[in-house]
This record gives sequence, C-alpha cells and structure tokens, in this order.
Amino acid sequence: MSSKNTITTSLFDLFKVGPGPSSSHTIGPMKAAYRFLQDLASLPTEIAMRATTLEIHLYGSLSATGKGHGTDRAIVGGLLGWQPHTCDPKNLSGLMKNEAEQYYVTFQGVEVPISGQSIIYHKGKANFPHPNTMILRLCNAQGEVLLEGEYYSVGGGFIQQKGQLPEGTSQGEPKYPYSTMDELKKHLKTHQLTLAQLMIQNEQAITGVPEKEIVRKIDQILEFMHKAVKRGIRAKGLLPGSIRLQRKAALLYEKAKLHAATTDSFLMFLNAYCLAASEENAAGSIVVTAPTSGASGVFPGLTYLMKNHFHYSPQKMREGMLAAAAIGFLVKHNASISGAEMGCMGEIGTASAMGAAMLMYAYGGTMGQVEAAAEIGIEHHLGMTCDPIGGYVQIPCIERNAMGAAKAYNAYLLAMTIDPEMQKISFDSVIKVMRATGRDMSKKYKETSEAGLALSMTEC
Repeated sequence: MSSKNTITTSLFDLFKVGPGPSSSHTIGPMKAAYRFLQDLASLPTEIAMRATTLEIHLYGSLSATGKGHGTDRAIVGGLLGWQPHTCDPKNLSGLMKNEAEQYYVTFQGVEVPISGQSIIYHKGKANFPHPNTMILRLCNAQGEVLLEGEYYSVGGGFIQQKGQLPEGTSQGEPKYPYSTMDELKKHLKTHQLTLAQLMIQNEQAITGVPEKEIVRKIDQILEFMHKAVKRGIRAKGLLPGSIRLQRKAALLYEKAKLHAATTDSFLMFLNAYCLAASEENAAGSIVVTAPTSGASGVFPGLTYLMKNHFHYSPQKMREGMLAAAAIGFLVKHNASISGAEMGCMGEIGTASAMGAAMLMYAYGGTMGQVEAAAEIGIEHHLGMTCDPIGGYVQIPCIERNAMGAAKAYNAYLLAMTIDPEMQKISFDSVIKVMRATGRDMSKKYKETSEAGLALSMTEC
C-alpha cells in the first residue's frame, strides 16, 4: 500500500488535450463549470425551480488576467455542457463577443440566463487555499444561495473542489509508490526495472488500463502535439487580442528550410516547431498540456524534432514521454506547475526539465543522467517570472517556449557529457528550492500582469 503522500496522478491527467491559451484559465475553469453543471442536474426539483440567477466570482489571476486568457468563454462553455477535450475551439472563441449577450444554463427543465454581467472580477488579495479561485452560486429571486461550488485551478488544467479530493488523485494504488526522486530510484534498483517499465506498471495499477491502451493513448497525445505544429507552421496573420502580435512560426520554418544544410539548422527548426505550437495555443486552438498550456510548445517542438530529424522510433518516443511524466509528477507533487504559484519556472521550467529528461532517456542515458538533465533544466529557470503583456499568452510566452526547449536540449547535452556523480545538487533538492522561490516571489510576477514585461509597452 502507498502512503497518503504517494504520487497517484495518471499520465493522461498530466498530458491533457484542450483549448488554449492557458490551462489554468481555460481548461481548469471549463472543467469546474462543467462539474457545477452536473451538480445543478442533481438538485431536487423543488430547489431547481426556484433558481433565477447564476453568479460567477473570480479571484487571483483568474480575475487579473481572465479576460485576456479567455476564462469567461471557458466558464460559459462549461456551463453549456462543453468539455475541453471535445469542444470546438472555433465555437469556443465565438462566445462572449458581446458582454450583454445571454446564454442559458439548462438543468432540471429550468433555464437560467448568464452573460458578461454574471461574472464578477474580484481585485486584491483573497484568503483562499489557491490564488486561482472561482466560486459559482445559483441564487433565487431574493438573492438566497441555492447551490455554491468553490473551485481552485491549480495549474496544468487540474482543479480542486472545496471539500473534495484533489483531481488526479486516483483511487488505485501504484505498484511502486514514490513521492521523491530518491524513492523512485530505489524502486528501479531494488526491482531491476527500467523507468519506462515502472511508469507503465504504475499507470496500470492506478487506472486499471491495460498496457496496450496506455501505449495507444501516448501515441495519440504525440499526434495531437504534432498536429498543432503542422497547423502552426502553415498559419499566418495576427493572433487574437489587443497586442496584435504577428505569427512568426511559418516564416521561421521557411527560413529554416533555406538553411537546412547548415550545422545549426536543427535549432532553427526546433524554434519554428515550438513557436508553431505556442502560436496555436495563443490562438485558442487545441493543444496538449505538457505540463500546462502556457508551456505547450516545448514538447511538440522537441518531439517533432526527435521524430522527423533524429528519426527516433515510436517506442523510443513513448519511453521518453514516460520519463518526462515522472519528472512532471515530482514537480507537481512537491512544488507546483502553476504560474500563479511558481511564476513561469513552474510552467516553462518544468517543461524544460521534463524535455531534458525525455531527450536523455530516449538517447539511452542512465537514470543518473536523466536526473541530472532534469535538475539542470529546473535550476536554470529558478525565479523566472510570469508577466504576460495584457494577460495574453503571447509575450513573452511564445518565444519562451522556444527558449525552454533550447535549454532542455542544452541540459541534455550537459548531463550527457559529465559524470552524474559530479552533480552537487539533486533533483529533490532543486525542487525544494523551486518551491521556496515560488513562495517568496511577489504575486505581481505570478500571472497577474501587474509588473515586469507586462508594463513594458502601451497597448494601442
């Protein structure tokens, strides 16, 4: 049996399919709103019939940058019965174009109207377990609350509901329980397992899904990532929002092809692929959280490069993804992948560490080298702020995905060329530092757009 601190998150809770531009602001709130809709459907009829209004209260960065991130659209979509992995991003982007436009939440034969006026953006500090808090209230004509749901969007599209177990906490027990890198390595040594074997067996034990289906779903996740790259290197024009940012990936890809014979062309292609997926995320298209939507360009860039330039086999790609998931689990469990808690080191920093581990494991590196690569990836993102201009996941987010992928590649190279025993800082240690750094960082630099680059330009 595992302890209460054991990691029980599924691979497919970490790698989730959904619309951009921010998993904390779109995927999480949509899921919370959908869950509230299910609770509405379970209300006794006599209570449901008294309902007249629905209030949506947003706090933290959901309030500060929710409009730029599309939080209002995501919540309305969830209340209309849409879910992140199946919704049409074009239909989603069409919601809330007009603040006065009304939509109707339907349950128990009752229709309750909602509009932009139903959403209240609370400013200032609030005392909740997580900065990204949303409260949904169903009220009667006298303003009495008939049903209330309090939800926290904790990063990567994961949500927690007040009074309930955190999402991603499986009822199944892992075969090889661990909560730290040291515990993970002990299992590998004691049971003579590869990291990929342990991850597959734990996934089977946690979810009850057979290995063949797990493999199929990993391949499907990679396919979603690579579709985002392919769309992005073809797309041109302006991204949504008041910044009026021009897409660059298609132009960069064409230039990379012109320099294909040069020694650094692979880096040009990597930049193009990362920007392509990130621009698709910024456009609200379908991406994969890896571990978040804001960092969803790192993995598509790296894996597209591995497949099409380095010609890694499908099995090597899968094994690399499993190694990456182990790192993502450890960060989420012991620190956070939420920009609202950790700044961008929680998003791009984690993605870079996961990417470095993936490259090293797919290459055939030892577990010591995998740990070293991941540690280097985190170490050189410590203290990175999350300060998006206008609240849009565009500047600095899009280029930051390319930089995170390049750092992942360099971390892999550094770890490959040194003896892991020479590393003075363990992965477990750097995660402790990451958590402390996030705790000490000013909230102005954690998704609120109140400081830093967010104040560096005047929007026209």
